[in-house]
Amino acid sequence: MDMIRSFPGMSIMLCLFAGIISSGMKRKAACYLNSALILAVTAMNAAVLYYTVVTKEAFVFVMGKFPAPWGNELRAGMLEAAVAVLFCVIMLLSVWGGRKKLDEEVETGKHNLYYVLLNLLLSSLLALVYTNDLFTAYVFVEINTISACGLIMIRQIGRTLEAAVRYMIMSLLGSGMLLLGICMLYDLTGHLLMSDIHEGVLRAAAVPEYRIPLVVSIALMVIGLSVKSALFPFHAWLPDAYGYSTVSSAAILSSLVSKGYIFLLIKIIYRVIGFEFFCNTHIINVLFIFGIAGIIFGSLSAIKENDIRRMIAFSSVAQIGYIYMGIGLGSELGMAASVFHIFAHALGKALLFISAIGLTDVSGCSRKFIEITGSGYRNKVAGLGFTVGSLSMVGIPIFAGFVSKLMFARAAVGGREKMLATLIALAISTILNSIYFMKTVIRIYTPNPDTPYGSVTIGREKQYAFAIVLFMVLNIFFGMMSQPIVDLIHAGIAVLG
Repeated sequence: MDMIRSFPGMSIMLCLFAGIISSGMKRKAACYLNSALILAVTAMNAAVLYYTVVTKEAFVFVMGKFPAPWGNELRAGMLEAAVAVLFCVIMLLSVWGGRKKLDEEVETGKHNLYYVLLNLLLSSLLALVYTNDLFTAYVFVEINTISACGLIMIRQIGRTLEAAVRYMIMSLLGSGMLLLGICMLYDLTGHLLMSDIHEGVLRAAAVPEYRIPLVVSIALMVIGLSVKSALFPFHAWLPDAYGYSTVSSAAILSSLVSKGYIFLLIKIIYRVIGFEFFCNTHIINVLFIFGIAGIIFGSLSAIKENDIRRMIAFSSVAQIGYIYMGIGLGSELGMAASVFHIFAHALGKALLFISAIGLTDVSGCSRKFIEITGSGYRNKVAGLGFTVGSLSMVGIPIFAGFVSKLMFARAAVGGREKMLATLIALAISTILNSIYFMKTVIRIYTPNPDTPYGSVTIGREKQYAFAIVLFMVLNIFFGMMSQPIVDLIHAGIAVLG
């Protein structure tokens, strides 16, 4: 059992070392190492999840046996471990689902560099999930930013270079605000360890002279992470970054990177600021308003798109709005709904991006809606995968997206002040989601006997088909077997603070 406590740190270090080793490997060796690494890290984090569920407690692992402030700490609870396992599984399936296109999208000599970036990205995501130190979190936020930027621009077409520059500018703006907030908080409390900062925040909040700078530092951190996670109206970089990068990159960026920043924000709210004090600052009201705005305007932008991948990208703006709306409700039910939607959106959006490439491949590689007519018949597994992902995003029962929307509605009814606005936003967004997702599903299943494009068979794309099928199974599992997952989320939130 003591060895399991070291697994979070070992996972992060293994990913870092694998990134270094991959840089000197050939393409196939780097590919096999990446898959083996993710499988190993998934197993270790699954063991951590089992350990925390059995003990019903979180544990702290002191890196190098040096106590703070000289050493560093990692903290693992049920929620952190569950998020880590999900991140690993989604990254593995996203890599497998997009591997068939990697030869076309990335120069052969840069394949090992691609796997270096993937390994570093996974390392940074796990560090954001497990770290108990704010400055360490900032360091891995920057590693995450650089890795994500590299995954966008490695395709090296004009749109990806432009998207990478735009992404880097917005990300650095967000990182700068996050760092300013951390520096101000350190000046006020004298600590960087989350639990120690929380004690300092409680003392500072009791002194009237310190309350304003304390709120300013919190606001800077919240805005910084909101910019980096593409909360409306800070989403301008997102459509091109998701729409023109490689298939695997788009799936990983949309489902994991933004969620890593949001989960770090949730940890800061509970472990650094304190949920009650955070609600009293009224910052949650701002997040609530921007979340609802993102839901509506993201959906409207998706409806206007004529490019299937950019449509999916704009949908992410709306889905991220759901998460911030739940946080803005200022209740445990709202936070639990947001965490569940992190799971549901991560699974659904990765499935949509992976499926979309199968549909465009049998449509002359065109992403225009007119060209993908009937593509669901030409690539049956991709068509089925896109349909399942769309139904989940709309919120149809038995799929994960339905459960998260139901949880948002339940959380809204529990808080009278924001109930009406939340329920109206959920109703409008469901209608808008249905418009752009269902019209796409109808189009890919509209017969087109005059098409000049051929069909594909599952036998030729076994790894691709396996990734899509497993994504579909997970979406249905989270929809049909949601209660144990919801109970785990509530228990994880209870011990997060």
